[in-house]
Amino acid sequence: MSQSESARGYRARAQEWLEAVRALPTPEPAKLDATQLAGMIDHTLLKADAMPEAVDTLCGEAQEYGFASVCVNSRYVPRCAAALARTPVKVCAVVGFPLGANLAEVKAWEAERSLALGAREIDMVIPVGLLRAGDYALVRHDIDEVVKRCRRAGGLCKVILETALLSDEEKVIACLLSVEAGAEFVKTSTGFASAGATLADVQLMRAVVGPEVGVKAAGGIRTLGEALAMVGAGASRIGASAGVKIIQEARGG
Repeated sequence: MSQSESARGYRARAQEWLEAVRALPTPEPAKLDATQLAGMIDHTLLKADAMPEAVDTLCGEAQEYGFASVCVNSRYVPRCAAALARTPVKVCAVVGFPLGANLAEVKAWEAERSLALGAREIDMVIPVGLLRAGDYALVRHDIDEVVKRCRRAGGLCKVILETALLSDEEKVIACLLSVEAGAEFVKTSTGFASAGATLADVQLMRAVVGPEVGVKAAGGIRTLGEALAMVGAGASRIGASAGVKIIQEARGG
């Protein structure tokens, strides 16, 4: 099959999904207690000017509130792994962040090194420009290379689509490519684009990937109501730098 034939096939499948999703009802916010919600949050610190002391605080908060993971740049993986070694909190590293325009082998190496240094989850950014250009084989290869490293190390891979930069058709195709490559999650956003997670995107992504693949909503989620709405729309993980505020609100504080 030629590249153009393959691209047409993906686009046709995407249109079928979009027709199906239009018929879905408006989702209701989830009903979760503070402990349940905390266990779905990746406590995130990805700012360029984040200092080691802030990373230490992040790890302490993750333990105190029972978050699923801390999500950090790969530079801080060893520090977080040491701080969280005797806790259930996982270390998540971002790869190819935030643009996704690195060479596939560079992303694969960064994932491999992060896993060797103590990360258990990898959030990788797809090559957004290649997806928009219709070069789906290269996008699939990009994801494949990181997924392979995760599997070898017993980690899991979340694929960041950067939904703010994509059409609905492109979002569906990115989800299809991620599932075909064996990724455990698809994720909405880096938080560094013009917009972050939306309920419509989360609902669309959940419909496409089905119940066996996770959906991570990230970018701009700052309140309890927003977090519960995302879970109601189909998110199984929430990426947020405001995790402490969200859980304090859930506790009535």
